[in-house]
Amino acid sequence: MRAATFSTTAPQCKRKTKDSNKRRGVSSLYGSGPREPLSVSDAPLPKPVEFKPKIEVDESHGLWGFFPAPGKLLLTPKETEEHGRAWTVEELRRKSWEDLHALWWKCCKERNMLATAREELLRGKFGFGEREIGTRDDEVTKTMRAIKHTLTERFYTWQDAVEVAKSDPEINLEAGDGQVYTPSAYEEAYDDIAPEEEAPRSTDKEPKETVR
Repeated sequence: MRAATFSTTAPQCKRKTKDSNKRRGVSSLYGSGPREPLSVSDAPLPKPVEFKPKIEVDESHGLWGFFPAPGKLLLTPKETEEHGRAWTVEELRRKSWEDLHALWWKCCKERNMLATAREELLRGKFGFGEREIGTRDDEVTKTMRAIKHTLTERFYTWQDAVEVAKSDPEINLEAGDGQVYTPSAYEEAYDDIAPEEEAPRSTDKEPKETVR
């Protein structure tokens, strides 16, 4: 008995549902597309963004403090190296509270600018400028430590002065808004006598006439 070349039974193997031809639809002769519609076939094409004019920004805006200058993103390595040394404690002892306060926030602004530059270097993967930024940031940090040292010295000095004032009978720290310094009775009596003694002295001698 000869076997038939075809069979009417259901196929036993797994039905092939995936097109194995990866180049389906790229024929230059037929230009036939894929057998199955793709999920992006009906997706709308992206449209170009309309031109937007340049927005004018205030050059004195506070956020420009995170950059070297308005409209400038980074400093060159040579420009970053152009900085001075840190302030010393001996120099800061001569400064007033207002000067130390202004210098502190100047250092904060400088460190913000350097941190922004470091993030931009890492994001852009430029591969340069990290050493220069680190050296400059170290000098700014030394200045801020010197400011803290100076203010700590002043605070300790103020505490010592308060302790000395508590033992002084002529100083009343509980006076509130009144007079804290209360001079002794001797000083009050001397202040009353001094004007009376000086008054006769001015009338003892009359001015002499000038001889011409």
